Amino acid sequence: MRPLIIIGNWKMNGSLATNQDWVKTVARGMESGMPAGRQFVVCPPFPYLAQCSVLIKEYSLAFLSLGAQDASAHESGAYTGEVAASMLKEMGCTYVIVGHSERRQFHHEVDEVVAAKALQVLDNGMTPVICVGETADERNSGRAEEVVCSQVAKQVNVLQDRLVDCLIAYEPVWAIGTGKVASAQVAQDMHCTIRLQLAEFNDDVASHVGILYGGSVKPDNAVELFAMPDIDGGLVGGASLNPQDFLAICQA
Repeated sequence: MRPLIIIGNWKMNGSLATNQDWVKTVARGMESGMPAGRQFVVCPPFPYLAQCSVLIKEYSLAFLSLGAQDASAHESGAYTGEVAASMLKEMGCTYVIVGHSERRQFHHEVDEVVAAKALQVLDNGMTPVICVGETADERNSGRAEEVVCSQVAKQVNVLQDRLVDCLIAYEPVWAIGTGKVASAQVAQDMHCTIRLQLAEFNDDVASHVGILYGGSVKPDNAVELFAMPDIDGGLVGGASLNPQDFLAICQA
């Protein structure tokens, strides 16, 4: 059975003071226990990884893992501003987001680069969270499945059987940071499409890969989303900044 995984992506937000308050609040909220069979991850900006790693250990948060928002496609070298997967591993990360729609949009990352990043993450013993999704124009023109399946196919071509050690996050671009959200059934339909596509490649990969939904996940829609058979959790953006909202989503 696939675990339910909730990943909080803080994006370019946080401070030393607010980070400490966030971890402290989440620690208190998790003291009474969390539902069984679930995993929780927080992905702060790079400068705060060390602080959050220490805080997670200090509060003995066995439920909470540390993740990063991106990794370089290169192992090392003259790549100013890049952060290698091996460095993230040393900071205590166990998950790394790659190919987020904002990276694709603002940094022009293509599927081949996303796959190279995922390989670096895998080679360093961490779990890549590979993001795929369509824009509003692509959905409105009836091309949503075509676009997402193309993105997934390019990951399959490069990663092959190693996809079994990855997570896929379906994030409809039109729902990210807009307050809009795909209905639970629309999200389920796309998750099912992705799983069926993976099954054409390898049944074992399809049955084991967790597929998360990302796109304005909030406490008031998490229950319905997570009840769907092919939705294995959420990649949570803005709502993860509020520790009480994050806890509510974790308990949904």
